Amino acid sequence: MTFEAYTNPDFTVQQKLLFFVVALAGILICNILIIAGVKISTLHKEKEEQPQLLYEGVHNRIQRFYEMMISGCSVLSFSCAYVILNHINTLYMSGAKGGPTLDWIMDVWQNGRDFVLLLLICLSCVINSLLDKIFIPLKRISREEKACIRMLAMFYVIIILAGLNSVGDESEYNPVMIYYLGLMIGRFVYFDASFIDFIHALVDMFKNIYLLIMGLLLTGLLTHFGFEAGYLLERNYYIVGIFYTHLFLLVVIFLLNNTGILKLIFREPATEEDAEEDNEEDYEEYEEEDDAEEEYVIAEYDDDEEYEEETVVLAAPRHTVKKRQ
Repeated sequence: MTFEAYTNPDFTVQQKLLFFVVALAGILICNILIIAGVKISTLHKEKEEQPQLLYEGVHNRIQRFYEMMISGCSVLSFSCAYVILNHINTLYMSGAKGGPTLDWIMDVWQNGRDFVLLLLICLSCVINSLLDKIFIPLKRISREEKACIRMLAMFYVIIILAGLNSVGDESEYNPVMIYYLGLMIGRFVYFDASFIDFIHALVDMFKNIYLLIMGLLLTGLLTHFGFEAGYLLERNYYIVGIFYTHLFLLVVIFLLNNTGILKLIFREPATEEDAEEDNEEDYEEYEEEDDAEEEYVIAEYDDDEEYEEETVVLAAPRHTVKKRQ
């Protein structure tokens, strides 16, 4: 029962780079689809408003998609830990030998499984907070949007676990699904909530259902590629392969979000305040040039209207002074 038993030691560095490139391509395609959707949704708006709406919509929706993948990975970490612990316990009960540490872990698991699962859920929440606040800061979405997307991520993982049960994975995911369903019901229904609040929560979640579909398609295709190429192994359980896939997706999201590539493609359009600041800067430069020392002409003339000209240097606006002697 080593770490290699749940990974693929033959997964070379070159193969990992290829898998990373495929994951990068998948995330970029999802970003392009989101951008196209935002452009379509802003076509009926006023032309003056379209650039700003496009800029805000693209960044907000892409970060919501990133948040769902981050939350999905955090929730999957709990599922993956449950499957591995349950598998190790099955081997331990069948007579597999382990050290004192393993004996203590299995004793805790057998006598306090529910508390261990609760601890794992709390740890997954901590991992989620660390990811989207420190490592992958997402500042374009509000707290309410994050709460809605995290709830959607639970639904996302429940669909994945239901799919694994249907394909005949040897592991048992029903207890984990029950935990997630309980958390979702607790999120929807609480003591001071009304039926209207429940409906609003459902509506907010289903407004982002396209992110759920996009995430499931991306994860499914990328995981299928990993199993077909031999990067992921069926003997490690499908859930471990899916979690491993999400780790690659997190690395891609980390690079795209922290390097600011999207900001280079979609720059914030200039506003009226920016235009006023530019005008003020131009006006200040004009005043500086106007105050520079220039040559001015003073004309002097006698009674017979004959003029004598004298050139002097003055630091004042250009003017002509006529003085009669």
